[in-house]
Amino acid sequence: MSAAMATLLLRSQRLHRSLRHRTRPTVDVLLRAASHGARLLYPDHIPTTPLQKMLLAAGAAGMALYNPYRHDMVAVLGETTGCHTLKFLRDQMKKDPEGAQILQERPRISLSTLDLSKLQSLPEGSLGREYLRFLNANKVSPDTRAPTRFVDDEELAYVIQRYREVHDMLHTLLGMPTNMLGEVVVKWFEAVQTGLPMCILGALFGPVRLRAQSLQVLFSELIPWAIQNGRRAPCVLNIYYEQRWEQPLTALREELGISPPPKHIQGLA
Repeated sequence: MSAAMATLLLRSQRLHRSLRHRTRPTVDVLLRAASHGARLLYPDHIPTTPLQKMLLAAGAAGMALYNPYRHDMVAVLGETTGCHTLKFLRDQMKKDPEGAQILQERPRISLSTLDLSKLQSLPEGSLGREYLRFLNANKVSPDTRAPTRFVDDEELAYVIQRYREVHDMLHTLLGMPTNMLGEVVVKWFEAVQTGLPMCILGALFGPVRLRAQSLQVLFSELIPWAIQNGRRAPCVLNIYYEQRWEQPLTALREELGISPPPKHIQGLA
C-alpha cells in the first residue's frame, strides 16, 4: 500500500471515529482547507485528485472485501468510484417531483431529526413503526452513517449521503435482517437500483462468507427475488420516507412493486 493511500485511509478512519467527539467543526474545516490548499464544498469535504481517489478506492476495496462490516471503508469505496453513477441518480431525482423535493429540501435521517416517540405511537404495520422496530431489533442507529468526504460536488455528496441514510429503510422495505445474508440481498437490490460500483462489488463478493445452506437459498431464491424487485421498483431515492411514516408498509411495498420477503430468511445467516 502506498504512503499516500495509507495516509488518506488512516485520516478517513480517524475522522470517522472522532465524529461524536468533535466540538469545533468550523475550526476543523478551516484547518483542513488550509492543509489542502483547496476550497471545501461542504463541511466534511476532503478534496482529492483523481490519482488519490484511485489509490483510496483500491485500498478501501481490499479492506471492505476482507471485512464487509468495515462501513467506513465501504463508504470511501462508494465515494471514490461512483461519480458518474451519482450524476445519473441525481438526474433521476430531478426528473421526479418527490425526488426533486428531496434534493431541494435536503432532509437528513438521524437521531436528531427523528421523533422516536412519534414513530412509536404510529399504528402497527406503518412504515414509521416498522422502521423503528427494525432499528431496535437489530440494535442499529441511523447515526452510524459516515458523512460524505471525497465527492467533489456538493449536490452529488448529498445524493450519496441520502443513499446511505435510507439504507436501513430498504432493509425495512425488503424485510431483510442485518446479518450477512440479509446485507447481501439488500446489496443485490441496491446494485440493480443504483448501479453503484460498491453495491455491485458487495453483491458479487459478499456471498463468499456465507454457509452452504445460506448460499443455496441465496442463489435459488433470494438473488432472483432481489433482482426482480430492484428492476420493478421505481428509484427508491425518490421516496420522501419522512413524509410517509404513517403509510402502511404493505401499501408502500405495493406502490413500489416490491413483493413480500421470503418467510424463512430470518433463520439463515
